[in-house]
Amino acid sequence: MFRKLRNALLRGLVVVLPIGITTWLLWWIGSSTESLLRQLILLVIPPERYLPGMGIAAALVVLLAAGTLFNALLVQSALAAWDRFLERIPVVKTIYGATRDFVRLIPAGGKRRDLRHVVLARFGEAQVIGFVTQEDAAELGIVDANEGLVAIYFPMSYQIGGYTALLPRSRVTPLDLPVEAAMRLVLTGGVSGAAA
Repeated sequence: MFRKLRNALLRGLVVVLPIGITTWLLWWIGSSTESLLRQLILLVIPPERYLPGMGIAAALVVLLAAGTLFNALLVQSALAAWDRFLERIPVVKTIYGATRDFVRLIPAGGKRRDLRHVVLARFGEAQVIGFVTQEDAAELGIVDANEGLVAIYFPMSYQIGGYTALLPRSRVTPLDLPVEAAMRLVLTGGVSGAAA
């Protein structure tokens, strides 16, 4: 009897926990954004004209503007200067660099930022799912172009890290699998199927 109750409780956790954490995270992001931008908006408009949700709307406008302006040379130069500035601050450079690199894994429509496609790479008898980051690893500036290497990122399960390997094309087999589905498969250690 106790085992059945425990199993039912664990099954309930499996169902409720992801929903609860996702809902809480979305609520926290939304309420934090609303609260922060509300203060800025109230500097421009009187409090009686403020409507709930204006902070989130303002955040969406800022993100849209940032995404649109990203291709402008002036903006790219300013961002590069900002990166160089933050790289000189000991603790900040570690946090900022890790966050920036993680966010760059999100497909954003730009040629250089996207994980190109999903591949299977052979390591002896094992095959590992990876994501091509550079079709020609020579673009990284650490190997010669005549070596014909591909840069592949291999994330670890449950988001504890990852590594990049430069492999010959002959050891890489393309997979007909969307990047998002493959990432879900890899990050959950195969517990969640690619089609889930």
